[in-house]
Amino acid sequence: DNIRGFAQKSSLAHFLNSSLSKAELNQVIEDMLSGETKLLYVAPETLKKEETIDLLKQVKISFVAVDEAHCISEWGHDFRPEYRRIKQMVKAIDDVPVMALTATATPKVQQDVQKNLGMMSANLFKSSFNRPNLFYQVRPKGRKDIVHKEIISFIKARNNKSGIVYCLSRKKVEEISEMLNMNGIKALPYHAGLESKVRGHHQDAFLMEDCNVIVATIAFGMGIDKPDVRFVIHYDVPKSLEGYYQETGRGGRDGLQGDCLLFYNPNDIEKLEKFMKDKPVAEQEIGKQLLVETVSFAETSNCRRKFVLHYFGEEFDEVKCNKMCDNCRNPKEKHEAKAEAVVVLKAIRELDERFATDYVVQILIGKATPQIQMFRHEGLNAFASGNDREPFYWNSLIRQMLLGGLLVKDIEEYGLLKITKKGDAFLKKPKSFELILNNLYNDAHADDEEGAGDAGEVVALDERL
Repeated sequence: DNIRGFAQKSSLAHFLNSSLSKAELNQVIEDMLSGETKLLYVAPETLKKEETIDLLKQVKISFVAVDEAHCISEWGHDFRPEYRRIKQMVKAIDDVPVMALTATATPKVQQDVQKNLGMMSANLFKSSFNRPNLFYQVRPKGRKDIVHKEIISFIKARNNKSGIVYCLSRKKVEEISEMLNMNGIKALPYHAGLESKVRGHHQDAFLMEDCNVIVATIAFGMGIDKPDVRFVIHYDVPKSLEGYYQETGRGGRDGLQGDCLLFYNPNDIEKLEKFMKDKPVAEQEIGKQLLVETVSFAETSNCRRKFVLHYFGEEFDEVKCNKMCDNCRNPKEKHEAKAEAVVVLKAIRELDERFATDYVVQILIGKATPQIQMFRHEGLNAFASGNDREPFYWNSLIRQMLLGGLLVKDIEEYGLLKITKKGDAFLKKPKSFELILNNLYNDAHADDEEGAGDAGEVVALDERL
C-alpha cells in the first residue's frame, strides 16, 4: 500500500525481495542505478545477502530508516535476529545517518534499539501512545457457539462496516471466516498458509470493500493503509500487549471511533505457554513475562487505557479516558486498602526486592512452597501476614500499586518487584489507597479446543437466517 500510494510514477519507489520475478528484479536494479528510485523497501533478510550489499554500494544512499525497530530487541514482541545486524550491514554499504521508527516500544525496548544501532546520543522524538477514539473492552470467552453468536451480533450491529478478526491459528482463521460467511457476513481469510496471490487478492478485496471482514493471523496488517476499519476483534488472547496495541491500532485511523473487543479465557494462556516450550530458556522467560502483562490487562478492573499507556511508560489520568473503555464506562466498587498496601510494601522490603509477584503473593498467604522453604523464608515476619485474603486480592492490589507508581517491575530481571520513591514515602506516611478488585474469569472447559468434539463443524448461528 505504501509503494502504491507513494507516487504515480512506478520507478520512484520499489521493494526488493524474493517475490520479484527476474524481469521485475532487473527493472528495479535498472531504476536504482539510473538514480530514478528515491525510496527502496528492503527486508533485513534481503539486506544481509552479499549481492544486495554489492548493489547498494553502487548507489548514493541519503539515509536509512529502520521501520518496526522494536524487532531489534529481544524484549520486543516480534524479535527477529536479522534486525540486530542492520547497523553492521549498513556500515558495510556506507556509514550514512540512521533513523529508527516504531509505534510499540516500551522503555526497555527503546533502550535496546538505541544501543544496538549506536544511537544512545541521538535525538529522541516521542508522541503519545494514546488513541482516544478507540474503545477497549474485554469479554469472557466461554463456549464456542456462544462466542460465535457474540461475534456475529457485534459485527451486524455495525451495519457492514469494515473490520478485522484476529486468531492465533490458521485453522481457526478458516473456521471463523466460514462461520461468518454462513451467517451473511462477507469475510475472507488471511494467513501465511495461503498462496501469495490469494493473500494479495483477499487484501485488495478488503481495501476495495468487496468484503467487510478479514479474519487473519498476525500476518495481516503490516503496511495496510485502510483508515476506516471500524472494529478489531481478538478471538484469541494476543501473545503480548505490544501485539495487542499494534493490532488494535489498525482501527479508527480516520479519527472516528473504532471498537476493540478481546475475548479472554485463562485456558488460552496455558496454550500459549505450551507453544513456547521448545524455544530457548531465555526466550521462554521473556515470552512468559510478556504474557503476564497481557493477562494483567485482560483481568484489570481499572482503566484499560491507563494500563496500556503505563506499560509503554506514559503517565495518564483515567479521567481523560472519557469512558472509552468498558471499565470506565461500568466502574466497579472501590475498597480502602491502605493497610494492605503497607503489608505488601513491607513484604517486598523484607524480601530485599529480589522476587516477582507470584512469590510475594505466596509469602503473603503463607504458602510454604519448596522454593520458599529452600530460602527459609517461612521464618520471615511477612510470611502469612496476609493469610486473611485470597491470592486474587493480593494480585489485584499489586497490579494497582504498579499502576499507582508505588512499585515498579525490573523488566531486565524478569519482573522483580521494586519499591519506588513514591512507595518509600507511602511506607513512611501511609495515606488512603483505593483498590478496585480485578475481574474474575472462570476457566471455560468448553468445546473451543483444537480437534475437540465437533470443532470442525461450522453452522449458521443467526436465528434469522
